[in-house]
Amino acid sequence: MADQNERSQQPEPTEASPKDNSKRKLIGFFVIAVLILGAGLFYWRSTYTEDTDDAQVDGNLYQVSSRVAGQVIHVDVSEEQFVHKGDSIAEIDPKDFQVALEQAQADLANAQAAYQEALVNVPITHVQTFTTLRTSTSDVAGSEASVQQAEAQVEADKAKVAAAKAEAIKSELDVQRYTPLVAKDVISKQQYDAAVAQAAADQGNLRAARRDVTAEEAFVHTAEERLNEARSQRFQSQKNGPKQVAAQEALAAAALAAIKVAQAKVDQAALNLSYTHIVSPITGIVSNKSVAVGENLSVGQSLMTIVPLTDLWVTANFKETQLTHMHPGQRVDISVDALGGRKFTGVVAQIGGATGSSLSLFPPENATGNYVKVVQRIPVRINFSNLDQENKDYALRIGMSVEPTVRIKN
Repeated sequence: MADQNERSQQPEPTEASPKDNSKRKLIGFFVIAVLILGAGLFYWRSTYTEDTDDAQVDGNLYQVSSRVAGQVIHVDVSEEQFVHKGDSIAEIDPKDFQVALEQAQADLANAQAAYQEALVNVPITHVQTFTTLRTSTSDVAGSEASVQQAEAQVEADKAKVAAAKAEAIKSELDVQRYTPLVAKDVISKQQYDAAVAQAAADQGNLRAARRDVTAEEAFVHTAEERLNEARSQRFQSQKNGPKQVAAQEALAAAALAAIKVAQAKVDQAALNLSYTHIVSPITGIVSNKSVAVGENLSVGQSLMTIVPLTDLWVTANFKETQLTHMHPGQRVDISVDALGGRKFTGVVAQIGGATGSSLSLFPPENATGNYVKVVQRIPVRINFSNLDQENKDYALRIGMSVEPTVRIKN
């Protein structure tokens, strides 16, 4: 009885009005529309970028080696030490290289002196050659004049011979006429003797004139020989003079070339001396140090590795399906995991030429019958845009994991 009274006292449930139901439906539709719109905006916005977590900081490891052979006398760094570009790393005993440099400098001085001597001899040879040629030309002219004078004298002597011969003939004829006359006492014995003496004198004059002709002809022959010799000397001077000058100029050129060879040896010796002081090629961290004081190094022997803290980049392995709209020059936001997500800026530099699997030691052979298509990854090089400012503390290290986000749309 009491239960019936309690049920009778409870209020009857009221039904929702049509107006309230419409309001609730409208709110539900609005919420769903907002969610759909938000999802659409999120998807649309996601097409503006491509990112990957398969990326790391990359750089060139610098192997420091000896460029000359020698004994190490000092080592200035230790393992894992931070060094700047140009800092001293080690030093090789420079004494042998200093001696070699001084020897090369002495050889250079000798070569320079030889060049100066050869250079001075060039104008001297010019003058000597010109003087010899002028002298030989003058000798030729003098010899020609001597020949002409001798030939003229020969002609004059021949004329004297003719005159003497005529006189000798006349005298002989006089003797022949006087001989019968003196026998008949037509003329005196004295007159006949005078005619005979005159004939003898004229014969002597004829012989003397002929001797003069012979002597002058010999002189002409001698003068002609001197002329031929003078002409030969002039020809030799004309022929050999330029050759002598050219030879002296060639000696000067050879001496100049010797200077260049000696200078190259000095430069090489100076370089070898500078190589005894080994410096860091880049700012970084010393690793794998294997050099110690007293060690004898050979050329090319590795001393240590310098891990750079500058000149870094990012190698990001994007899926091949992410490269559709990616190209060099696009801006990249880089987040470094080890630095708590610290941000760096970069730019796409180059898309790799092959997939990572193709460049592996054992590339896949897809010709087998159990081929399964796998999305490949292609390395993309990303250069830091402002590394000097963003990495002043040298916090980045090669191999750090990063997450690059490439803006493929603006």
